[in-house]
Amino acid sequence: MSPTIRPATPADAAAVAEIYNWYIANTVITFEVEPVSASEMAQRMDTARAAHDWLVLDGGSELLGYAYAGRFHARAAYRHTAESTIYLRHGCEGKGLGTTLYTELMRRIFAGGYQQLIGAIALPNEPSVRLHEKLGFVQVGQLKRVGHKFERWIDVGYWQRETPGAP
Repeated sequence: MSPTIRPATPADAAAVAEIYNWYIANTVITFEVEPVSASEMAQRMDTARAAHDWLVLDGGSELLGYAYAGRFHARAAYRHTAESTIYLRHGCEGKGLGTTLYTELMRRIFAGGYQQLIGAIALPNEPSVRLHEKLGFVQVGQLKRVGHKFERWIDVGYWQRETPGAP
């Protein structure tokens, strides 16, 4: 059975938290340092889904990943720009699943009237950089040493993708 992409539901919160918590514990990809409970994740999902899509990649027996968009910044002039996030279950990388999931998220975001999509990537993270650039994102900036986790400083790069057909 091939994985399906569907909108997340509250019942997905525990699996989403499990996927995310692996990255918290083992990588600098997220700047969070404490695990997120299923109830906290459910609350985050509810908040995000109120304004944007939150998608899951359902493998049938388990969730293989998730992607969502959120507000880039709170000021009104940013209302046509969203920030995207994607996580795959550890071990599911390199199989094209991220491309499939992210492509569907972008389709929905741009169909919803957004003009810009921003991806923030903790660096170095070659797999995420490759994914973003494969999907048409262009690096537009880098902040030096803005995060500190696992006793090291981390840079954050910003990638930007315009809606198809933008001038």
